[in-house]
Amino acid sequence: MPRKRPGALRAHPEPARRWDTAPPVRIHGLSTSTSLAIQRYEHLDRSYYVFPGATDRALRRYRQFLSPVGTRPRYPRALHCTCRGCSFDDVRHARDVLEEVLSVLPPRPRAELSRLLRPMDAAYLRRTLPDPFVEHLWPAPWWYDRLGGRWECGS
Repeated sequence: MPRKRPGALRAHPEPARRWDTAPPVRIHGLSTSTSLAIQRYEHLDRSYYVFPGATDRALRRYRQFLSPVGTRPRYPRALHCTCRGCSFDDVRHARDVLEEVLSVLPPRPRAELSRLLRPMDAAYLRRTLPDPFVEHLWPAPWWYDRLGGRWECGS
């Protein structure tokens, strides 16, 4: 059986395993490589609203908002508290986080995440009503042009 020369063994030592970091967690509905790319971005980003696990939380919140089966319209809840945890009560903020992550991912993970979001966005448009009197102080994305309510209702 051939064996490696001693110089070859010393040339490329294996990196030491860090036991203080948790292994990457796979995000439901995405491949392992895309989940890893998202988690790398979450750990490196210095944004207040993008933190480790924020993308998974935003996807779960978006799915949860669209999950009640039926034809009645849904009204996104207005944001009352701007802290990191409470801000996900507003599904529009969850979609903001997903859009921010989508804009910085490499091409393949971006394509996979956008394929996952496309039917959810279509369901959001189908299940919410347009707001004819919407006025924004900033250029807002399309998901803010829907009628919102004080409480999430319509299920």
